[in-house]
Amino acid sequence: MSRTVGNLAEDKAVRYLKGMGFEIVDRNFYSKFGEIDIVALKDKVVHFIEVKSGKNFDPIYAVTPKKLDKILKTVSYYILKKKVNSEIVIDALIIKGDDVELLENITLI
Repeated sequence: MSRTVGNLAEDKAVRYLKGMGFEIVDRNFYSKFGEIDIVALKDKVVHFIEVKSGKNFDPIYAVTPKKLDKILKTVSYYILKKKVNSEIVIDALIIKGDDVELLENITLI
C-alpha cells in the first residue's frame, strides 16, 4: 500500500476514534523495531492502534504474527521512552471501503 493511501486510512481512523471519544496522543511513532500508527487515550487506558485497510481483501489478514512481534517491540520501546505508566492495550482498526471496525485488545503483552 502506498504511503498516501496509508495516510488517508489513518486520517479516517483518527476521525472515527475521535468520534468514539478517544484522545489522539501520537501518530506514526517510529523506532528501529517498527511503527505504531496511532496512540490514543480513552478512560485512562492507552491504546496502541494498528490501522489496516484494503479493498479486495480482508485487511485483518495483514496483521500477521511477524507484524504483531514488531508492534510488541515498538510498544515496549514507546512505553520506556515516553514513561507510560497506565493500563495499555493493542488494537487493530480495520477499514474496508466505508466500513470501519475497531478490534480491541488483539494480543497480550
